Amino acid sequence: MGFGRKRKVVPFRTAGELDAMAAAGAIVGAALVAVREAAKPGVSTLELDEVAESVIRDAGAVPSFKGYHGFSGSICSSVNDRVVHGIPSAEDILAEGDLVSIDCGAILDGWHGDSAWTFGVGDIIEADQQLSEATRLSMEAGIAAMLPGNRLTDISHAIELGTRAAEVAHDRKYGIVDGYGGHGIGREMHMEPFLANEGAPGKGPQLVVGSVLAIEPMLTLGTTDTVVLDDDWTVVTSDGTRAAHWEHTVAVTEDGPRILTLRPE
Repeated sequence: MGFGRKRKVVPFRTAGELDAMAAAGAIVGAALVAVREAAKPGVSTLELDEVAESVIRDAGAVPSFKGYHGFSGSICSSVNDRVVHGIPSAEDILAEGDLVSIDCGAILDGWHGDSAWTFGVGDIIEADQQLSEATRLSMEAGIAAMLPGNRLTDISHAIELGTRAAEVAHDRKYGIVDGYGGHGIGREMHMEPFLANEGAPGKGPQLVVGSVLAIEPMLTLGTTDTVVLDDDWTVVTSDGTRAAHWEHTVAVTEDGPRILTLRPE
């Protein structure tokens, strides 16, 4: 009998565990919808944070971001040139035309859900609308590659191709934020492997039925370079251009990709 090297796979869960993760994910989805409904001009990102935390706790779950390496919020609220990890604050007041990225996580029965989306406050300019749409389409391209037998970087490559297709459709360039990406998720929020948002296909561990990844492209209207502010959290574009961030927690199943962070209609 052969003693070949054990093939590396992206960590996988049972069908019952995926259902448990989907229950956590549904709470995240409900929190994101409630935050978007509350996001009006004059509202602070701290108020949005309180909305998300109450939805999560009322559902019997715990915000996974709060206290994570000392993070103070239940959401990351990243407005305009802030890419990710913005800290909710009473001084951070939304205005008409802002582009807002909200990232949120919840733990239910020990399982994590993690999801993000970008939306405008009131009317936003076409470039910002298209930036958010391009990021969503890149995420959806990555989700579509969550198939048994694919390799990790097949998803990275699909996300990148999704971005390039959006550039053609919108007739503008997008920056794929360098150094940030998706991740494994389960009983912890951030697990191996790291999922880049671009790169050559066919490398890395294999996807099997039950494998779960958080897929989260981040695009800008310019640079691929970012700077972390003095708060040690907030990531901003180096050139001040606006950024968007979309994320879903997704499982590989025999019937195709399953989004575990569905949002209520």
